[in-house]
Amino acid sequence: MTVIDYHGLAREIKHWAAELGFQQLGIADTHLGAAEQQLDNWLAAGCHGDMGFMAKHGRKRSRPELLVPGTLRVLSVRMNYLPPGDDPLAVLNDPKLGYISRYALGRDYHRLMRNRLQKLAVRIRERIGEYSFRAFVDSAPVLEKPLGSSAGLGWQGKHTNLLSRDAGCWFFLGELYTDLPLPVDKPADDHCGRCTACLDSCPTRAITAPYRLDARRCISYLTIEFSGSIPVSLRPLMGNRIYGCDDCLLACPWNRFALPTAELAFHPRNGLESPPLDALIAWSDDQFRRRLEGSPIRRIGIQRWRRNIAVALGNAVTTPEVIKALERATADPSSLVAEHAKWALDCHRQQPSR
Repeated sequence: MTVIDYHGLAREIKHWAAELGFQQLGIADTHLGAAEQQLDNWLAAGCHGDMGFMAKHGRKRSRPELLVPGTLRVLSVRMNYLPPGDDPLAVLNDPKLGYISRYALGRDYHRLMRNRLQKLAVRIRERIGEYSFRAFVDSAPVLEKPLGSSAGLGWQGKHTNLLSRDAGCWFFLGELYTDLPLPVDKPADDHCGRCTACLDSCPTRAITAPYRLDARRCISYLTIEFSGSIPVSLRPLMGNRIYGCDDCLLACPWNRFALPTAELAFHPRNGLESPPLDALIAWSDDQFRRRLEGSPIRRIGIQRWRRNIAVALGNAVTTPEVIKALERATADPSSLVAEHAKWALDCHRQQPSR
């Protein structure tokens, strides 16, 4: 029986990961006791809102060996996604345009990263023979940020996102669960210090304390995960953000070290980096499907898409084009869209001088 040099294998795996386009790979064990307690507290406080899936899998989320029996190590990878030459602040500061979280400007990352992880797993098998593995990219109950921190990819910043001294936080995460007893990497230290830039920048004050996010106030949750009527008190705070929110990332000083992605799949498509709001809300069902084919945005469906755009139009400068777009939207067959469009129209009628 061949004896495996696991330290040597770990070095090879990191080299192969780089060849496959990952910017970093780290190795973690399965011990997530502190993260499990934080998750329990967060769920008990109801901070997950309507995301029932965060609680329904029991301990499988925080105990990898329950999700995939036999798991000993987690290979955690990151892949940069910030588009080159992008100017997010210019879009945020132009109320005629819709702001889309930069992770969603290109093709859906889930399949691309999962395919790369599968290729990595196959290369390992070719080297050592059969072993057990499963690849995940936001596709199962996985505590990806605590695992990434444990694997040395970064630390969870005060905004709760994973943050690297070398790369900021504009990156995706993926995991390969395996039964290989590989040497683990040193967990990352916290380097947020006394900085509160992310807390201060959050439009809805969803970061209620350092390292604590209340999803019920988070624009990313409201525009992507939440399917109902957005609380009226939060609508004016959403500005022109129609899919996700990057404000806490844009404010983070560590992102001065972030590098743009070389992955062409993540480059903007269909003008989504700076789209005019009045044109977006007029998309037909067919246009929505065709223009967003292969995009992560497509999964929210056209009703939530139009709902979000209606709110942004309510926060826009009053123009004939904005009024006309909203008047059409008040007749939308979806009561959800029509209600938000009527609210937006009322905002302009109450403040005609904006």
